[in-house]
Amino acid sequence: MPDRRAIVNPVKGKTPPVTGRMAILAATESDLRLLGRLAATPMVEQRKFYMSQLQIHADAHRRFALAGPLVGAPYAAMLLETLAVWGVDKVLFVGWCGSISPRVKAGDIIVPESAMVDEGTSGHYCSPSCHVALPTRQLAEQSRLALQHHQAPYHDGSIWTTDAIFRETVEKVKHYQAQGALAVEMELSAIFSVAGFRSIQAAGILVVSDELSDYQWRPGFKTPAFRKAREQVCRAALLVARTLGTT
Repeated sequence: MPDRRAIVNPVKGKTPPVTGRMAILAATESDLRLLGRLAATPMVEQRKFYMSQLQIHADAHRRFALAGPLVGAPYAAMLLETLAVWGVDKVLFVGWCGSISPRVKAGDIIVPESAMVDEGTSGHYCSPSCHVALPTRQLAEQSRLALQHHQAPYHDGSIWTTDAIFRETVEKVKHYQAQGALAVEMELSAIFSVAGFRSIQAAGILVVSDELSDYQWRPGFKTPAFRKAREQVCRAALLVARTLGTT
């Protein structure tokens, strides 16, 4: 049998942060700032986290971490591996995606039920032939309940994770449309794969930022619907963190 032991492993470091067991990973700097502004739980520590930032929020009853920004599957895996060695065992990813389904529009919200693997990281954590990565059912359901609490409608379904934002070709989009994917993004299948390998709970909430279902690109980053959905998603993610975060 092949020896799958890693030579280089994540380490706690000399002064590891006390993160708590729950973390929100924010793909964009703007959502990380929004999460920080909306968090009712005080920030007790902030530090550099590779090329990202780490914030720890805590009071007498709960503790959780915010981390980001991040782009792409390898870097998402790097952050998740490090959070895990610090003691995080629940991760909720907040990101943006491009719709490839005509029924999903800019400003819509998606809670992925699965992520189709079109990136190179997952194969290092599961079989190289794995095609789909799954979230933790319980954490995904907590995310849905939090969105419902904030009266935010959402889609359930599959998404497609790619390594190459500028190679979302017509052929590729048609292929993943035929597989039932609602949208495309760059991190979630790797996050789900790493989480499964490390026995971490993981789920995601995505805001649709642009549309390409008809093979034309229509950005929606400046629309009121997109801005509203981002705030709803950040509020919902913080509700999950406050609910599941422990001191």
